[in-house]
Amino acid sequence: MASLIVISGKQTGQFLPLGQRTSVIGRAESLPLQILDDMVSRKHFRIRFDKGTVKYYAEDMRSKHGTFINAHRITQETVLAEDDEIQIGQTKMLFTEKDFESQENALMHWKKVGEKLRPTYNG
Repeated sequence: MASLIVISGKQTGQFLPLGQRTSVIGRAESLPLQILDDMVSRKHFRIRFDKGTVKYYAEDMRSKHGTFINAHRITQETVLAEDDEIQIGQTKMLFTEKDFESQENALMHWKKVGEKLRPTYNG
């Protein structure tokens, strides 16, 4: 399975197990991961699991401010890879192919990823 972990914004630390289905993310109250951000559309983007390729795909749903993966605006369905950073509005999320039993486990994973990305000082 896979998960999204909110890594910046008002909901930092929340996570969404994605499962093998299509998940829509945005500001609408009815969504499984509602993003409380004024720059996020009601239905901003979706993540779809493809059983044939066993991969997850992200697609912007014609949002006003766009969906960015690793700081690049996407204009078509895009394959997601481990530790991709997705930004919508002022909110950033981390995509991981891992599934977590609890919010605490998801936060521990995020912390480890952050440590790997932090440059090492060679003074």
